[in-house]
Amino acid sequence: MCSLIIDGGSCTNVASKQLVEKLGLVTSIHPSPYTLQWLSEDGELVVDKKVNIAFSIGKYVNEVVCDVVPMEASHLLLGRPWQYDRKVTHDGLTNKYSFLFKGQKLSLIPLSPRNVCEDEIKMRVQREQERKEGREKIPKKGKKKEGKKSKEL
Repeated sequence: MCSLIIDGGSCTNVASKQLVEKLGLVTSIHPSPYTLQWLSEDGELVVDKKVNIAFSIGKYVNEVVCDVVPMEASHLLLGRPWQYDRKVTHDGLTNKYSFLFKGQKLSLIPLSPRNVCEDEIKMRVQREQERKEGREKIPKKGKKKEGKKSKEL
């Protein structure tokens, strides 16, 4: 299961570094690297990789080029490039996204707040389990004998 956000305020499509690594996707060098501030609390982040992501939502199947960044808000963020390329119409009142796909009108509607919460809990539990498994795979170092240390002032 992957989380997806559609964000008309984003100038790019973005894939999380975690998603790219987990799926073993091949990245390429970004033709125009740039820095971001909003995705990282640690300061500026250099975006220097991109990836092609194939995804499906029900009957809708697509592939997008995404910038690769470490983010936890979502696995995939579809920004204005995706919306403009597919001539997507956004209804701000219902938060519904509509577009034509293979000659048929498709509408994507948001999950209910309850469904979002349930999915976030599932993903958090999965991340914690993966981190725990990652720690278990690291070989434990032998205990070192601690000698007395003295320090002259």
